[in-house]
Amino acid sequence: MSSSRIRGRAATVAAFAGATVLLAAVPAFAHVTVQPASAAKGSYSTVAFKVPNEQDSASTIKIEVNLPADHPIASVSLQPVPGWTAKVTTAKLTTPLKTDDGTVNEAVTKIVWSGGKIAPGQFQQFPVSLGPLPDNADSLVFKTLQTYDNGQVVRWIEVPQAGAAEPENPAPKLTLTAASSSGGSTTPGTAAPGSAADTKASGKQDTASGDSGGGSDDTARVLGVVGILVGAVGVAFGVFAGRRRTPSA
Repeated sequence: MSSSRIRGRAATVAAFAGATVLLAAVPAFAHVTVQPASAAKGSYSTVAFKVPNEQDSASTIKIEVNLPADHPIASVSLQPVPGWTAKVTTAKLTTPLKTDDGTVNEAVTKIVWSGGKIAPGQFQQFPVSLGPLPDNADSLVFKTLQTYDNGQVVRWIEVPQAGAAEPENPAPKLTLTAASSSGGSTTPGTAAPGSAADTKASGKQDTASGDSGGGSDDTARVLGVVGILVGAVGVAFGVFAGRRRTPSA
């Protein structure tokens, strides 16, 4: 095989590798996620639903988060998000929940934020205080609908399965870890007067929230840029090799 042909194949492989890295990196920061991604079982925790806008010419105008019906949460309160109005839907429980503060007969089943706008290239976080988290589950899945002002609705409702490839539209998932024997470091909850909630604020402590997804987002973007550069170098190499190729006899 001639050296020019070898160089041409190498360029094709490099370009393909760059494109593969880019495609693998893009979905990593386009999904609706829960931040932080884990919390202790039985704890009162504050998490945020991080919603990026993944369209180039439409804005997100409504977010609907459905709480898991198989593991109802006794106390749910919201931190106000400037420009957005929250509506909470509750339902009566078939089996009341026993808590340190008494019996809870109904729980929040759905939260809808509307009235605001997430423009292309931007994201918004929607903080929620939850507790106590179940101690008989390993994770909680929050099926979410994202509505754009062009009428499109993206349904983040596919449940990720262990050992399987990530689905195209995975639902936000909160992993539940073993409770700390020492109780762990906690901070007061973020519920504010007048914010929507199905129960009054509990005296329990909430774990501090944070944008832990920033690191993974940055990594994904770096991988995407590296993929583009590798692909560009491969294509340029192929073109150069093609120009130097001489006709075979």
